[in-house]
Amino acid sequence: MDAGSARLHTVNAPRTLLLDTASLYFRAYHGLPDSLVGADGRPVNAVRGLLDFIARFVTEYAPDRLACCWDDDWRPAWRVDLVPTYKAHRVAHGNVEQVPEALTAQVPLIRGVLDALGLAVVGVPGYEADDVIATLAAGAPGPVDVVTGDRDLFQLVSDADGVRVLYVARGVAKHERVDDAWLSAKYGITGAGYVDFAVLRGDPSDGLPGVKGIGEKTAASLVARYGDLDGILAARDRLSPAVARALGASIDYLGPASEVVRAARDLDLGTPDLTLPSSPARPEEFAQLAELLNLGGSAERILKALREH
Repeated sequence: MDAGSARLHTVNAPRTLLLDTASLYFRAYHGLPDSLVGADGRPVNAVRGLLDFIARFVTEYAPDRLACCWDDDWRPAWRVDLVPTYKAHRVAHGNVEQVPEALTAQVPLIRGVLDALGLAVVGVPGYEADDVIATLAAGAPGPVDVVTGDRDLFQLVSDADGVRVLYVARGVAKHERVDDAWLSAKYGITGAGYVDFAVLRGDPSDGLPGVKGIGEKTAASLVARYGDLDGILAARDRLSPAVARALGASIDYLGPASEVVRAARDLDLGTPDLTLPSSPARPEEFAQLAELLNLGGSAERILKALREH
């Protein structure tokens, strides 16, 4: 039995909930009306929506540990060096991401609310939240649920290791439980093959071109049959001439793109305390923020979720 499998059979192994925080507050911002404002009239829809997300997932999945994973660097230079088009279409100027001003203004408020609640916020300079999530998932003492709207994190799915993704595809009301069976039914692969599948298929939302002439179905069938990119390239003389030519034309892209898509799993995160609190760390500060930001039912729901988890 490997280490990942072993942790699943540990009696009362703690469950960890890992949040792709920016992915969730972006969806909250776009999914909730901007008529949700604080006492001073500034929009707070992203703040309220994120709290509602957290309350809902804590209530439904009853984690013992939780981390709000953070993009300390949304477009790391080392990834851009490997694939210069990486997220290039989302750059406003310099290396600043195009984000609505009304959302940018809410990010410090989100951090303040999370800190007042005592929820762990974990980020690392030079890395994205995906890398933080992957590292925390690799070191978790029990089953892991990753909450995200980013398909790239499907690479972490592993029934053997007890890691699944709670995928918020659109809006704020629904999510799907993604495990190896879900991926097999959807794409014909498991989480272990998702990086190579994504590299071949490409992802316009991240500026990854993929291999011209290889679409989703062909990419999935290649990964399912040959296991990984090395296996696929080793079998080029057995592939159709069109597919073999496409791979040959993209040979300089495949290696760097694999490094870009693959989330780091070995970051030095220190020793953050991910224990989910049953009440705010700074109750008076949270109460003041709740009043200032008109958090209303969102504040009540997160407090109830923490109290009853």
